Amino acid sequence: MSTPGPLDAGSAPPRPGASAEPRLTPGDIARFRANRQAEIDSAALYRALSQTEKDTRVATVFGRMAEAETAHAAFWERLLPASSRPAASLRPSWRTRVLIGLAKRFGSRAVLPTVLAQERSDSSGYARQAESRSTSLPADERSHQRLLGAMAASSSGLEGGAIARLEGRHRTIGGNALRAAVLGANDGLVSNLSLVMGVAGAAASDRALLVTGLAGLLAGAGSMAMGEWLSVQSARELHERQLDIEGLELATAPEEEAQELALIYQAKGLSEDEARLLSARLMATPDAARQTLAREELGIDPEELGGSAWQAAATSAVLFSVGAIVPVFPFFFLSANAAVFTSLACSAAALFLIGAGITLLTGRSVWHSGVRQLLFGIVAAGLTYGVGRLLGAQISG
Repeated sequence: MSTPGPLDAGSAPPRPGASAEPRLTPGDIARFRANRQAEIDSAALYRALSQTEKDTRVATVFGRMAEAETAHAAFWERLLPASSRPAASLRPSWRTRVLIGLAKRFGSRAVLPTVLAQERSDSSGYARQAESRSTSLPADERSHQRLLGAMAASSSGLEGGAIARLEGRHRTIGGNALRAAVLGANDGLVSNLSLVMGVAGAAASDRALLVTGLAGLLAGAGSMAMGEWLSVQSARELHERQLDIEGLELATAPEEEAQELALIYQAKGLSEDEARLLSARLMATPDAARQTLAREELGIDPEELGGSAWQAAATSAVLFSVGAIVPVFPFFFLSANAAVFTSLACSAAALFLIGAGITLLTGRSVWHSGVRQLLFGIVAAGLTYGVGRLLGAQISG
């Protein structure tokens, strides 16, 4: 990928001469104008971000990106017939002026997600246009996109999550795994409790209730496992594809990748010399450079790639089953109303415990979260019981 900077003189096609102008259609001219305006907007915005950014090293990166976008605007300007060129410089659009105002008021990170989305659109659009396809424009825009992504993902100083762990007040350690466990068990418990109570409301036999509960457990666990497998496997395949592309870019344009990596480290707070030195050391080992670029640019851990799809599927199925078995197991030993009431009591206790477990994530009161979870679960079960009663009466009548 190309370093953010002015286009090489050889990257732009020759300036259209008199014989070439008649071949331009009104659609071509409108497209060139739109591209020129987009680059003018980007240059103005990056220039403003450079002026408002407090970190001088990040400000320098923004300034170089503004220079690149100015060169891009000149590229599209050269393609326009002389009659279509303005006498004066074009102004940024109202949308860009609003973004500049927000950046000045709230800082650069307030607008980075919007700017990042625009760069993604530009890079994909330029790759499809014949005039820019073989130039450095698509690579420049991809480079800008990744730099902005790195800036948006990082923050100056110590991150809030790190501060929280040092303080010990915000319980974030192991939060993702705990959340998955709590939500998986809750899904199984609430869905199967509602199913069992709905069938119980229809005055089904104990055997029918047991079969229904087991069928709900197996169907739900299978569905959860399949959904989790597809999600993780799709993410792995996407990451593998991105890593292959990164490896190809390293092989075909190592100097550009080294420069981009140096700019990323500049955006993260290193000085230009430190960033270039670190980049050179990493590029000396292609495999290390590939893994580092994957982590810094793409947010991918090459060693993990999102984890094992089969392990995620099995874990999801087990967690769902743990919750789903609670309203079912009393029907193995009891019958009639005793089984129904025991199922309700066990499910109520489990709902409260799940709510209490959620407080490990939220820090709220155990009683508040536990009672809230209990009420939600009982309301869901009551609704399905009522529907079952209504349908059972109509069928039997």
